[in-house]
Amino acid sequence: MEPIYKRVLLKLSGEALAGDGEILDHEYLDEVCGVIADCLNDGVQIAIVVGAGNIWRGKKGGGMERSLADHMGMLATTINSLAIQSAFNRRGIDARAMSAIAMDGFVETYSRDKAVRHMEKGRPVIFAGGMGVPFFSTDTAAVLRGAEIGADVVLMAKNIDALYTADPKKDPTAKKLSNVTFDYILENHLAAIDSTAASFANDNKMTVHMFGLDKSENIRRVIMGEALGTIVK
Repeated sequence: MEPIYKRVLLKLSGEALAGDGEILDHEYLDEVCGVIADCLNDGVQIAIVVGAGNIWRGKKGGGMERSLADHMGMLATTINSLAIQSAFNRRGIDARAMSAIAMDGFVETYSRDKAVRHMEKGRPVIFAGGMGVPFFSTDTAAVLRGAEIGADVVLMAKNIDALYTADPKKDPTAKKLSNVTFDYILENHLAAIDSTAASFANDNKMTVHMFGLDKSENIRRVIMGEALGTIVK
């Protein structure tokens, strides 16, 4: 079986990588990186944007000024990115973390051309620091970076298995959506993807595939073309 996507931007939920009572479930993170390694062996080029919900959420800053709270979130994504880089390195994979904010001595500063060269050499790239500015989510950073590197698809691995007509935890009548448009998401104010990210992806004619990260193998299954989760176009 051949992968249906050749260049992928993978958005990993920070919450999905957290363990019970722990910031990171290192065993599960190793498992996720193992699945991504299999995709790399299949010739797929992969870049990753990781959230920070397992560490910090700017919107829950307890009255802090929003810009400062978001800056803390950007730093938290860097912590997660270094953890992912380390998990790849333990497998002998030369992964590269790149930050939208200069952090010399910790990670490379983001450059679109350098990121693409890393990917073309088979290295996974992890984008840290979101977009480098406050008031934008890592969902928006994911579609922006996906557009910049010319990704075939943005894969959003969430802590929910698909997009629903409402929050299934609150509304038992919520129905799962297999295929949907960005216009539908925006018109119905569905919160599973940030509205700014949905609008940007729509304007740039991108494809977003949302699925659950409850099983790490789901990443490879989606790249191989299995109909999991929700495809948004």
